[in-house]
Amino acid sequence: MAHHEEHCCPHEHEHHHHHEEGGLREQIIKISLATVLLVAAVIVEKTVTLKTWQLLLIYMVPYLIAGFDTIKEAFEGIFEGEPLNENFLMTVATAGALAIGFLPGAESQFPEAVFVMLFFQVGEMFEGIAEGRSKRSISHLMEIRPDTASLERDGEIVTVDPDEVAVGEVVVVRPGDKVPMDGVVVEGSSTLNTVALTGESVPRTVNPGEEVLSGCINLSGVLRIRVTKVFDESTASKILELVTSAQEKKSRSEGFITRFAKVYTPIVVAAAVLLAVIPPMVSGAFAETFPTWLYRALMFLVVSCPCALVISVPLAFFGGLGGASRKGILIKGSNYIDALSGVSTVVFDKTGTLTEGVFEVTAVHPEIIDETELLHLAAHVERYSTHPVAAVLRNAYPDEDDDCTVSGTEEFAGEGITAVVNGKVVSVGNGRLMDRVGAAWHQCHHAGTIIHVAIDGEYVGHVVISDRIKDDAREAVKDLVAAGVARTMMLTGDREDVGRVVAAELGLTGYKAELLPEDKVNEVERLLGEGTLAFVGDGINDAPVLARADIGIAMGGLGSDAAIEAADVVVMDDKPSKIAAAIMLSRRTLRIARENIYFALGIKILVLLLAGLGLATMWMAVFADVGVTVLAVLNSMRTLRN
Repeated sequence: MAHHEEHCCPHEHEHHHHHEEGGLREQIIKISLATVLLVAAVIVEKTVTLKTWQLLLIYMVPYLIAGFDTIKEAFEGIFEGEPLNENFLMTVATAGALAIGFLPGAESQFPEAVFVMLFFQVGEMFEGIAEGRSKRSISHLMEIRPDTASLERDGEIVTVDPDEVAVGEVVVVRPGDKVPMDGVVVEGSSTLNTVALTGESVPRTVNPGEEVLSGCINLSGVLRIRVTKVFDESTASKILELVTSAQEKKSRSEGFITRFAKVYTPIVVAAAVLLAVIPPMVSGAFAETFPTWLYRALMFLVVSCPCALVISVPLAFFGGLGGASRKGILIKGSNYIDALSGVSTVVFDKTGTLTEGVFEVTAVHPEIIDETELLHLAAHVERYSTHPVAAVLRNAYPDEDDDCTVSGTEEFAGEGITAVVNGKVVSVGNGRLMDRVGAAWHQCHHAGTIIHVAIDGEYVGHVVISDRIKDDAREAVKDLVAAGVARTMMLTGDREDVGRVVAAELGLTGYKAELLPEDKVNEVERLLGEGTLAFVGDGINDAPVLARADIGIAMGGLGSDAAIEAADVVVMDDKPSKIAAAIMLSRRTLRIARENIYFALGIKILVLLLAGLGLATMWMAVFADVGVTVLAVLNSMRTLRN
């Protein structure tokens, strides 16, 4: 069956969809008409005595209605230098079946010839429907691409093509509109539907100063957004680019099928010719036995069409890519489905991958004074500091306007800050600062950044600041172990004690801490070679490791462009639990593709043997080709339902 893959650009998407539907309607009309005319021809043959050539003319009408496209493509293949395609095999086999009745002593096979062509068209139609479905499952992503942008120019709002909007300009997004480009909200608050980008069904709330991604749908308020990336660089465009290029990357199984068909078809044609000629020559009665062996050779040709493989295997992968994208997992090519299915080691980056990458106060351990007082003093002392820790402390105690007076702030580099709060000297910092002011401090059993506080040199407690572990990180590790992944490792640039606590809490098989980006690459290289290794990361410093691993998985929701670019798989909503889902999905896709290969080859070999022995009928041959193809295509469509 002719297998054409065409990439339609998003703007043609609607037109393409209607064109597909029109083509299907046309096919159904052709098949119905040819079926009616075939039945009529059989009735005429049974009731009226006609010469063979007159019967041929009657059968030619349904034959040409059903087979015109196939015959045309067979001739096109010959002129394009690819003669041995499935259309050619079908045309030769059916033309032979039409001609066989003119040989002396042979019975005419007109109904069989027409039926083979008709059934071939039915198979072609099923392939079209299945491919249309899987294309649509991928092209639901096309819907994220905004067609227009409302731009604010000189106080007026003009509707323009998103390509025309420059970085720094302000776009207005009304409720119900798609966000046309990546940017930062300058005015307005709203909720955004991000399901097309991330597969995440819960709407996300955005306020001024927050980043928004193109392709989200604005649900409630009017937003004014300052554009930070040109249209081609924006998230929606990147995703579309990834998905369309994904279809061009062939997996090992697909590559095997293409190579197999190229070698297999000439061998089959040669075998059919030998089957038609050699046995009659050997028998000594060439004229009498030739029609029988020619008929067997034609059946051999019909059976041997590799349609089921050529169509169903790529279709299974195509469906797998589409099914994954609906879950917010972008796999950049079917070759990565192969790789994902065999992952035995998963190596994680920590910050932003297993943890939120957002620091906050996770514990307050006061001594002498209470918790609120401890936080209140620490926040006041850190009021004017630009250090990230200071911001976390200020967020934990946002009550700036109480009656405290803060003066005499002094910063000690690498140690902390002291300030006079309501006449008392308050010191906030690490152990070295406590030693400097003579406070008797002690270690904390919690992992994280420990901020000690002393009043007039007397120790009053400490605050623990750490990164929050993602809600589904534990589940992610558990699911990977359940999926048979042998090793789960974590590589982090963070401190040893932080790495140890996170690894223990998540149940990882190992970790390495205090690593620089190049150390991460060296660690991954050390682990390579023992099965397939996947590295999961999100930051710009993870790009080299993502590229080096057997398969790189980027957390795409908040991840850097460089990481998304270097990765082979992108998890759009930053949920590590999606990794096990991607592995399971790829295994299922491969299993379905393999089922098709074994099933198609098994049935074909059986019927080929029967055809060679003269035990097969043309109907069996038709089932072994088109019937098997239809079943394999329907099996492939299961990949869409995940």
